[in-house]
Amino acid sequence: MIAQESGRGAQGLATDHDHGKCIATAMTRAESLCAQRGVRLTPVRRRVLELIWRSHEPVGAYAMLDVLRLEGFNAQPPTVYRALEFLTEQGLIHRLESRNAFIGCPSPDHPHQALYLICTQCGTVEEREETPALTAALADLAQQSGFRIIGRTLELTGLCQTCQTAQSAA
Repeated sequence: MIAQESGRGAQGLATDHDHGKCIATAMTRAESLCAQRGVRLTPVRRRVLELIWRSHEPVGAYAMLDVLRLEGFNAQPPTVYRALEFLTEQGLIHRLESRNAFIGCPSPDHPHQALYLICTQCGTVEEREETPALTAALADLAQQSGFRIIGRTLELTGLCQTCQTAQSAA
């Protein structure tokens, strides 16, 4: 299921978060970046990206497929997976390995190594850029073991500030 703009996905967000503006900004940025790069943001790709941005929770491919079909797109799983692959290649979304789901990237205009803070209670995900110190520490740890890093996904699970506050108040 895909959370609505005012639904569960907003629980872990700051109370002053304007989710409508968040979505509009993400879509405008995506259209601009695709135009600059000379690639097409087709109607299906655009709608998949909108569905991902409707929530700050990870969204699975089959949840998107269900919505696309309800909206009259003649979508099959390969259609959705091709759209997700394109959006990932363009840096507009990220795949959360532990959830086999996708989230929107808040800073797609520059390459970066991200880490994800995943709230186990409300499901929100916050993307943070890795610091140089963390990158160096991970490289050092791998080197100590004679390990060559070829890729990584750093996902941390816990409770967001909103859920911690709610737990304390209960």
